[in-house]
Amino acid sequence: MRPVAGIAVLALAGGSMCQAQADVTLPPVNLGDSTFQDGIAAPGWMVQQTLSVYRAQHSRDDRGQRSIDAPQIESVALLGQLSVISNRRVLGAYWGGELIVPWIHAQVTPAHGSALAATGPGDVIVSPLILQWPQARLAGRPFWQRLNLNVSLPTGRYGTPGRLDAGRNVLQFNPHYAFTWERSEAWELSGRLHYLWTGPNRDPAPGLDASEVQGGQAVHLNAAVSRSAGQDLRIGAALYALVQITDDRIDGVAQPGRERIVGVGPALGWSRGATSLHAAAYIETLAKDRSEGTRLSLRYATRF
Repeated sequence: MRPVAGIAVLALAGGSMCQAQADVTLPPVNLGDSTFQDGIAAPGWMVQQTLSVYRAQHSRDDRGQRSIDAPQIESVALLGQLSVISNRRVLGAYWGGELIVPWIHAQVTPAHGSALAATGPGDVIVSPLILQWPQARLAGRPFWQRLNLNVSLPTGRYGTPGRLDAGRNVLQFNPHYAFTWERSEAWELSGRLHYLWTGPNRDPAPGLDASEVQGGQAVHLNAAVSRSAGQDLRIGAALYALVQITDDRIDGVAQPGRERIVGVGPALGWSRGATSLHAAAYIETLAKDRSEGTRLSLRYATRF
């Protein structure tokens, strides 16, 4: 069977994390850090490192119009991940779990005023349950699928005056369903569909003048198509999209504006034996109520 591959990665760089501290925003999520052959995995252990780099000089309002005096956003996230899939079966799938520990550096430079920065560990992500189904057939071709119940814990630094927050001070539930379908010996299609629920923050930023805030629910998608370019190399394209589906709330009152973003760009994948390396670059578009920029993702994994 194929090696453990790309079980879960969370992109803590960019997006709404770095917007003004007096806004209610969605937490950072996996945007574009899973690409080729994402649904393929097998029993075993995997160690993975993901580097996500984000930069934006523009933002758009809730109508999609470019905002005046948008801040410049720069962020880097390094995520260390340990995953395991056992040989035991649940509902016909191999079950397992994982731990992801992020380290972030982010800086927001407003059009007027001093820059704010954050450096340090972010919110830790755990999955108490991964279900990886063995290879099946779809339209007569190989098909893999996986369910992962990720939970983000409020472990990152929060509430330090004069600095960006490295953590969100909330519990987050961000499960996903991943798949890979091999159209032919050369071509494959992979995708990952996430749902995001964010718990209430009962210690919000002072600028909100509130006792409780809660970000809205959202769905987000990573998708990629690739073609074999030799024994070890794959080339193709990747896409991500996020759409907020319920309103943010301040003290229970719904707030205007729902976030949206789409990113698209080229991707490469290389693998040999137990080791793999993936790279993807994205240009963002169609933003609403959030920043719009560019993103680079590099992911290295090895199984044992």
